[in-house]
Amino acid sequence: MTLSKRVFLFVAVTVALLNYSKLYAGAVEVVKVTAHCQAGSCRFDVTLLHQDEGWEHYANEWQVQTLDGDVLGTRTLFHPHVNEQPFTRSLAGVEIPNGLKQVKIIANDSVHGHGEPKVVTLNWR
Repeated sequence: MTLSKRVFLFVAVTVALLNYSKLYAGAVEVVKVTAHCQAGSCRFDVTLLHQDEGWEHYANEWQVQTLDGDVLGTRTLFHPHVNEQPFTRSLAGVEIPNGLKQVKIIANDSVHGHGEPKVVTLNWR
């Protein structure tokens, strides 16, 4: 087999495996965030998407963080949501430092750890 055919085969198999893995439970995705803020604290409604497979692989928490990564609040998810996708959970009473205009929401799953963060602009009342 020529070098070019081997390279093509390697790339084709790699692409196929990456696409195949997306069909099954990969990292958890933060789909939507709504923040309700007033008087120094916020309630966050966070919608997650993850193909939970059961107790061995499921979305198990999300956090509110500063853009620098300081944790302001954590919402633990105590069980898999196999038949409920996407799903929304809330966390109230998250104290926000004075002057902070943006936070990030980052979710975690029991196999892959943290997914990609979603930056949220806070609207104060």
